[in-house]
Amino acid sequence: MENLSSEIDIRKNKVRELKEQGVIVYKDSYNRTHTLIEAKNLNDGEKVRVCGRITFRRIMGKLSFFAIEDINARLQISISRNEIDEEKYAFFKSMVDIGDFIGVEGELYTTHTGEKTVRTHSYELLSKAILPLPEKYHGLTNLDQRYRERCMDLVSNEESRTIFLKRSKFLSFIRRFLEENGFVEVETPILQSAVCGASAKPFFTKHNALNKICNLRIAPEVYLKHLIAGGFDRVFEVAKCFRNEGMDTSHLQEFTMVEWYAAYWNFEDNIKFFSKFLRDAISCINDGNLTLEFKGHTLDFSKEFKRINYTDTINEILGFNVLDYTNVIELKKAVVKTKLFSMEDFEECKTVGGVIDYIYKRKIRDNIIEPTILYNYPACLVPLARRNDEDNRRIDMFQILVCGDEICKAYSELVDPVVQREALEEQARARQNGDDEAMELDEDFLNAMEHGMPPISGLGFGVDRMMCMLTNQESVRDVVLFPLMK
Repeated sequence: MENLSSEIDIRKNKVRELKEQGVIVYKDSYNRTHTLIEAKNLNDGEKVRVCGRITFRRIMGKLSFFAIEDINARLQISISRNEIDEEKYAFFKSMVDIGDFIGVEGELYTTHTGEKTVRTHSYELLSKAILPLPEKYHGLTNLDQRYRERCMDLVSNEESRTIFLKRSKFLSFIRRFLEENGFVEVETPILQSAVCGASAKPFFTKHNALNKICNLRIAPEVYLKHLIAGGFDRVFEVAKCFRNEGMDTSHLQEFTMVEWYAAYWNFEDNIKFFSKFLRDAISCINDGNLTLEFKGHTLDFSKEFKRINYTDTINEILGFNVLDYTNVIELKKAVVKTKLFSMEDFEECKTVGGVIDYIYKRKIRDNIIEPTILYNYPACLVPLARRNDEDNRRIDMFQILVCGDEICKAYSELVDPVVQREALEEQARARQNGDDEAMELDEDFLNAMEHGMPPISGLGFGVDRMMCMLTNQESVRDVVLFPLMK
């Protein structure tokens, strides 16, 4: 710490000295001719003006080397007493440090070791760094520090740069893929008047001008369905959502979600569409390869995805049909009789759906490794989904799971306003009985539905969780640039 303090003092003194000499230490611009990655692809002899942050420097007698970087590339620069005057060379040696931003004009050549290099004809100090960079070969190794100081993590860790460039590429792919398939991107409110669209605990905030308590969006679903009712055929949104729940490696309270809705589709249409979307996304991010490494497993997405019947599998585990139960207490007693769970296990479960979901998460989810389609869910789990025509206790819904992670959720949408009102009224009663993840009765949504909705299928997935799979990361914090920290 003493050495660091001394280095900071030295850098501050340099800034002070330069300003006293009338040097503009923090320039307003630099007219570059090429980015670093463009310059690296040019032929020897080409003249360039490039700029970036110094991340390496080796000072010798009359010839020195340094490297400048940006988010995309690193380029070596040579600076020689034979190419620039003695005063400028001395200035570089004494006043320019690792971490500074610099602009260089020169000529490209390739060293005897095969590295593309710029031979400096002139340079400008563009911005002076007061704090030193993390040690080059180890970077920021403390996870907490990496999340808090993401800018330095990006400078010192190539893996982090690669992950976030891939995230940007993935977001671009999402929009391009959907637009090419007839979807229109829209925006829906983050501040909302009713908690609806998913089973989740919301954040609340005060709208002073309206003197009204609002909740932050937990999902964009109901507003996107409003738009389908309004005449849009296919819509999607890349939506920031907020759920005031626990944090772990696959959950953050603020996260990015993509939802799309297509009129006249059912959930089987969405299975086909998302399967192609997923394979094309992996190919885009993974340079055409449909094999991913994730959580210690090698996964081949080129093969047909396995299917698992959710309700039938639950029934096989328990030895009875969970669809026969509508009372949560009776279901808990029946499950406890199997000796697979105790009554204490279900203490936090307020509804029949909560009990079934608990069993699924303990007995099914974590055992699924290969890309798998789960389908045929109990209707009590999702009040916004369409009931199956042959058995209204089931819904036409699916999820795709990989290594125990739920990658997407989709279903044929419920567009019957009578059934929808009954389902939301049941949710409202559950909320009154202490289920803080239950939905509220959204009269505006019901009003839109009562005016008529076409058949619809919608799908949603979390961008953060998807990025973990695409880049083989253990935690969503590793794929979110600025996760909220304690």
